[in-house]
Amino acid sequence: MRRISEDKLAKLSTTNQMLDGKYGAHGTKTRDEFDEDSIAWFYGNMLKQRRKELNMTQKEVAEKSGRDQSYIARVERGKADIQLSSFFRIASVLGIRFIPTFL
Repeated sequence: MRRISEDKLAKLSTTNQMLDGKYGAHGTKTRDEFDEDSIAWFYGNMLKQRRKELNMTQKEVAEKSGRDQSYIARVERGKADIQLSSFFRIASVLGIRFIPTFL
């Protein structure tokens, strides 16, 4: 197994350091916007990948979820401010089930 020297490790930036440099520190407006956009993209991409696995079109998902195709497209691109109820409705159409757990 190859070992990396401690000096090289010390010079590496963390992901948070890189994001701080580009978008600002946590709690700043630009960083909060980036974080929100990232989360929206992540969940939209998850729904899109599942839809593709099922060989469904956006139109089919829209019809079964009671939404417009353009809304499904915006959700998949992470460009819609999706409510939790809409997310669950779309996820249900795609066979994604959520089981609440409490610790």
